[in-house]
Formats: sequence, structure tokens, C-alpha cells
Amino acid sequence: MSLEIQNLTGGYGEVAIAHNITLSLQPGEWLSLIGANGSGKSTFLKLVSRILTPQQGSVLLDGKAIHTQPAAVVAQKLAILPQQQTVPEGLTVRQLVSLGRFPHQGWWQWELSKEDAEKVEVAISQTGIEKFRDRPVEQLSGGERQRAFLTLALAQNPQVLLLDEPTT
Repeated sequence: MSLEIQNLTGGYGEVAIAHNITLSLQPGEWLSLIGANGSGKSTFLKLVSRILTPQQGSVLLDGKAIHTQPAAVVAQKLAILPQQQTVPEGLTVRQLVSLGRFPHQGWWQWELSKEDAEKVEVAISQTGIEKFRDRPVEQLSGGERQRAFLTLALAQNPQVLLLDEPTT
């Protein structure tokens, strides 16, 4: 699953923050963005993940433009862990992580399939948050919360994982 970014320019409104970025990543490759606060790293990730619409250029996932595909189709292949997340009130960690399986379910499904439940449990195990499984997300510390949201992204089983300040 390749990720290609071609002449990508975008930002907020008419103000471009990221300018004319072109790069290509192949399976197994990693890319780290390093720069000062306010230099556009998060904006770039928002453009790559469909959160923002580019002013120019395109983002291709396996040769297909992500901004023209249905969100659920893109979410089956690409996940993002933003710097800050909205903490849903009343959800346990397991319920939050289960949301990562939503793109893989039919709109009529209310319960996780056996396969989806297994992927949730694997992600919980991979990130070592078994002891938080039944705790409400809003009761977690900042680091524990970040780990829970990382677990959600892993449960999505993406081929491309975008992490914005994952060590915070």
C-alpha cells in the first residue's frame, strides 16, 4: 500500500501553510517530520488524512485519490492519531478502542463480529492497556488516554498510520 503526495498545498481558508509537497512512501517505510512549533507539521498531517481539503495537489493511497473516496473506504486503510482528541464521555477504554472497527462494519451492525472483537483485543494487548480496559476514558491520565487512542488507531488495522506527536 503506497502513499503518494503530489504537489500538495493547503492550510486554512485561503492561507496556505504547507506548500507544494511531493513525496512517496512504500510499505514498511517510515517518515518523521521534524520542525519548530507552528511550522505546519500538524497541518500537513491533516491534509494527508482528509481532515483538511487541499488547495492544490493530491494524496494517493494505493494509487487512488483519498479526497474523492468515501471516508469509510479511506478509514479502512489509513488511521490518524491527532495531538489532542475529544474524550467521549461515559465510554470505557474497550468501547473507545472498539470504535476503530467501525469502518470495517456494515451500517446495520451494532455488535462487533468475532473477528472485530479479536482485533480489538489484539490492539489492547499490543499497547499494554489491559488493566484500563473497563475504565472510563475520562478517568485516564493524559499519557494513558494517548495510549488508549493509539490503541483505537491500531484496532482500525490500517496500512498507513499517521501519528501527530505520539509521545505526548
